Amino acid sequence: MRKELLTIGEMAKINNISISTLRLYDEIGLIKPCFTDNETRYRYYSIRQNARLDMIQYMKELGMGLKEIGEVLESGDAKLIESILIRRKKQVKEQMAQLDLQLAAISRTIESLERYRKSPTIGTITIEYIPHRKIYSMPTSGNIYDYGIEEYENQLKELKTSLISHNLPQIYYCNAGTTIPKEDFEKGNFVSGEIFVLVDENFPKSDSIKKIESGMYVCIYLDSFDNEIEYARRLLEYCSEKGYKIVGDYICEVLTEFNVFDSETRGMFLRLQVPVAFR
Repeated sequence: MRKELLTIGEMAKINNISISTLRLYDEIGLIKPCFTDNETRYRYYSIRQNARLDMIQYMKELGMGLKEIGEVLESGDAKLIESILIRRKKQVKEQMAQLDLQLAAISRTIESLERYRKSPTIGTITIEYIPHRKIYSMPTSGNIYDYGIEEYENQLKELKTSLISHNLPQIYYCNAGTTIPKEDFEKGNFVSGEIFVLVDENFPKSDSIKKIESGMYVCIYLDSFDNEIEYARRLLEYCSEKGYKIVGDYICEVLTEFNVFDSETRGMFLRLQVPVAFR
């Protein structure tokens, strides 16, 4: 009789699985050996059991767990496997959507780092075309320019809480920015209007999403939140000297952060910008 059977090692080899896997399947009742020697406790399988093992491996490839596979095999109910697979299909779609978000975030981070490496030196004023952008924003509850970096940190936490409370992807909580209304900026009044994060086409629909129009922007670069007002004034003076018409809100955009290098300070590389028209 044993000559017609396969040892556990032979069964494992022809099915490209490990002996320990077959032992596990035996323990949880997925597939048991057709004969076990009472003296040696060796397990033996029939070649016909390959069909069941193939089905187990196929269901694993579909993403089903061993518990689910056991329930299906025990019930013999085709409707059960259909319902499990429908649920699994939904899970896979959700995972794919999450992976799309991660991939886009990785691409944005790489672009930010590349832009940082190739950016002008601190204090350089440039005129740049910036494509349209979408932001998830909320009004600031306090003026960050009155209270400094501590208030900015508080505003960031409020923004993060807003994302969480609306079940929105936290992966966008990076490279935040702030705005000052055009009228205030032109008068030299530093009053923060809103705080935002940049989003893309993968971001869920929300009433808090706004569009920043594309256009020509006068920009200046710096690496310290504490120097923002000084550099923003330089930006305003430059526009006045050149006769440029400011046509939109002032934006402070965090291009990239290096928090890992200093546990006490939020290391930011900033691009201050205002949209302009040439008279």
